[in-house]
Amino acid sequence: MRLHRPLPRPRPRLRPAALAVALSSVTALAGPALPARAAAPGAAVLDQGHQSVTWQSPQYAKGTLGDAASCPPAAQDPGGAVCDHFDLTVNVPAGYWDDNPEGGVPVSVRWQNQTDDFDLYIYDAAGKQVASSAGTADPEATVIPKASGTYRVLVVPYDVHGGSYTGTAYLPQTADAGDLTSFGGSQGSYDITAGPLKAKVDFLADDQLRLRAAPDGVLTDPAGSTIIRKQPEPQRDTSTFDAGAYYGIRSKDLVLRVYKHPLRFGLYKADGSALWQEDAPLRWSTGGLRQSLVRGADEQFFGGGEQNGSFSHRDKTIHVANSFDWNEGGWNNSQPFYVSTAGYGVFRNTFAPGIYDFGSPVRTGQQERRLDAYFFTGDVKSVIGRYTALVGRPFMPPVYGLEPGDSDCYLHNANRGERHTLDALKVADGYVANQMPLGWMLVNDGYGCGYENLAQTGQGLRKDHAQLGLWTQNGLPDQATEVKAGVRVRKLDVAWVGNGYDFALNACDQAKAGIEDSSDARGFVWLPVSWAGAQRCGVLWSGDQSLSWDYIRWQIPTYAGATMSGIAYNTGDVGSIYRRDPKMYARDLQWKAFLPAIMTMDGWAKDMTGKQQRDQQPWLDGEPYTSINRKYLQLKERLLPYMYTLSEEATRTGIGAVRPLALEYPNDPEALGPNAKYEFLAGPDFLVAPVYSDTSVRNGIHLPAGTWTDYWTGRTYQGPTTINGYSAPLDTLPLFVRGGAIVPMWPKGTLSWENRDRSELDYDLYPEAKGDSSYTLYEDDGVTRQFTAGSSATQRVDVHTNRAVTTVDVGASEGSYAGKPAERSYRFTVHGRPAPRLVVGDDGPLPRRDSAAALDAAGSGWYFDAATGVTEIRTPSQPTDDSFSLRLIHGGN
Repeated sequence: MRLHRPLPRPRPRLRPAALAVALSSVTALAGPALPARAAAPGAAVLDQGHQSVTWQSPQYAKGTLGDAASCPPAAQDPGGAVCDHFDLTVNVPAGYWDDNPEGGVPVSVRWQNQTDDFDLYIYDAAGKQVASSAGTADPEATVIPKASGTYRVLVVPYDVHGGSYTGTAYLPQTADAGDLTSFGGSQGSYDITAGPLKAKVDFLADDQLRLRAAPDGVLTDPAGSTIIRKQPEPQRDTSTFDAGAYYGIRSKDLVLRVYKHPLRFGLYKADGSALWQEDAPLRWSTGGLRQSLVRGADEQFFGGGEQNGSFSHRDKTIHVANSFDWNEGGWNNSQPFYVSTAGYGVFRNTFAPGIYDFGSPVRTGQQERRLDAYFFTGDVKSVIGRYTALVGRPFMPPVYGLEPGDSDCYLHNANRGERHTLDALKVADGYVANQMPLGWMLVNDGYGCGYENLAQTGQGLRKDHAQLGLWTQNGLPDQATEVKAGVRVRKLDVAWVGNGYDFALNACDQAKAGIEDSSDARGFVWLPVSWAGAQRCGVLWSGDQSLSWDYIRWQIPTYAGATMSGIAYNTGDVGSIYRRDPKMYARDLQWKAFLPAIMTMDGWAKDMTGKQQRDQQPWLDGEPYTSINRKYLQLKERLLPYMYTLSEEATRTGIGAVRPLALEYPNDPEALGPNAKYEFLAGPDFLVAPVYSDTSVRNGIHLPAGTWTDYWTGRTYQGPTTINGYSAPLDTLPLFVRGGAIVPMWPKGTLSWENRDRSELDYDLYPEAKGDSSYTLYEDDGVTRQFTAGSSATQRVDVHTNRAVTTVDVGASEGSYAGKPAERSYRFTVHGRPAPRLVVGDDGPLPRRDSAAALDAAGSGWYFDAATGVTEIRTPSQPTDDSFSLRLIHGGN
């Protein structure tokens, strides 16, 4: 991996949305070269007679170290002395962009010197920014979407030392695949040509296939093994047949149709039902290629990685590219993958940007003249599983990674005055003093903020049960030494990984491996830009935002939607980075307590007036906010056995904890409606409906089919239903539990995984009135990689209910790991059932206690709380390797 030098950029440097197309040159279609016209100084036209243009900038002795706001208007900048100004007029017929793979005019600037850095911004005639590319890539490149009219191209010499650039823009021309000219192959691999176009189909295990095509006849694989570490096994048991209009390639469960006039493809089940069908041939342009598919009447689409503010995409166009738009509509952690409810999904094996239009027809294309697509079949969950099996399943985090994190710059902090790295320990002590969990801390910021006394800082943090972490700006040259000093968390930021694509993916893999190569710990890495495969190595976060109610609102579908691309850990800063408001902070924290990974970002926030510096720790606003924040952080800590088990599930299935309702309830039409958009499931059992406006009443809470219990009041609802007028004062997050849920919890008062009471495990039970439910708990040592060698344990709990008896069967904990308790007591909280007459264990009836306090004092027995309708049971200590049963007897004499 090529490492960028550290740049003196302010922290953080916001990057507007960009479709960063890596255009090193203008590649013409087969046939005569595109006509070109030399640009008049400062202006050019692209039309049918002038299809490409280049221009040369002035030489710049130095840069601006700023963004577009650093540039004076063109009239005040004669000759482009400060920034370069160029007017580009695009004159194309109506409908020109309707089916063009590139979707607009590509514009790029190539630097004269590799050490320079030019940034590119494009504005329409009204002065609205329509495209940009402001990373550290050479060339900087973007696309003016559906360009028509005159645009102002502004190039900022951000960090330049006596250099210039060459600008390029072109009007993409298109061509389509023609008639089939040859077809052949066997044993799962087939070669197809249509004139100069060459295609190859490979049938793979688990009902997958790979389709490659190249208009120039040369099949390449630029991604190599960077995304896909190991190719799936071939499926050789295939055969072909000639159906007249098409050739068929048949496997056990699938038939790929290869149409002859013109060449088109369609994938069908063995019974003849369509999974997908091309409605038009493959089309390519100067620098792109698209596939066009028939859209089903009710077909829905998910995926695309992190798409800020969205989780379902029918009738929408999404961008799949490197981006620095941290706000609603951005796509900085996008992935070239989508899944359809028609029974298929597709991954584009590429590092090229793309645009996916889920209208009718469905048109998906990448900014490269090749197709390399893996198609998966099955329901949505199966497709996500097969996709992540290909690019990398979500990593297993250390248990402290599921606890809250805290981040700040201590040494040389321009916002806070001179401090020292050891000052971080005072903040960690604050979490302890305020009885709030803290799993890890980032104690530096690479943007001018280094560190000192690293080993001593790590040792001090560990006394508070927190792990040491570092940000990085310019690579990992000292990672081995830092890990030996105690670093267990690594955050990668845009100054290093801002180029995205393979650069970010390699950095993520490198950072995770660096922690693991020098310790027995699990690598725990965060990054704000990424690509397909990043789920195997990192937590993705949606970048730097300012606090507002809208900020809270749009993040809800964002993180649930990321799960539909196998991203198990996607999150945003609690309370944002730039603003602090007590009420909005509390509302943001309470729902993010149900995300697996969260952190606060300190050191840059101000109050809502923008005048007073504010930090972001959860106790700083005083009461009632401190108590509210403590309540949810402690609940998050208690629920770690539940969330940790979901993390292990993600390593096997690719399905993360934070889920849109449509994933678990695909037959519920309201799961795709406007109400369900702003709620999510934490695992299968918790429905979270955040409050995202300044109100104490939550409307439009959609509950799917089944019984749902209000976590706070115990009131039950029968779904499907919609709740309006739900009372949600500031301390209340609307939270519902699925009927049949069995939820493992650590004991009340737990503040850290490390010093928790291992002699007790709690289960929160929500039995249905009649029926069976089960749950399997996963446990390991929480911090090392010994689980990969089988050092772990599972314990199954079954609940059977009828009118007279509720039976709880607790299986033996099967397996072993370092630190596994030999025995423990269990506390069961049983909701929604009438008071039992007796509670009977394997050794006979348990004693009934008069109060919860009496139950705690006695250490075992049971108590019924008439006010809540909850039965609490506490067992004597039980060997973990033994099974046991409890019966709550409600009827009889």
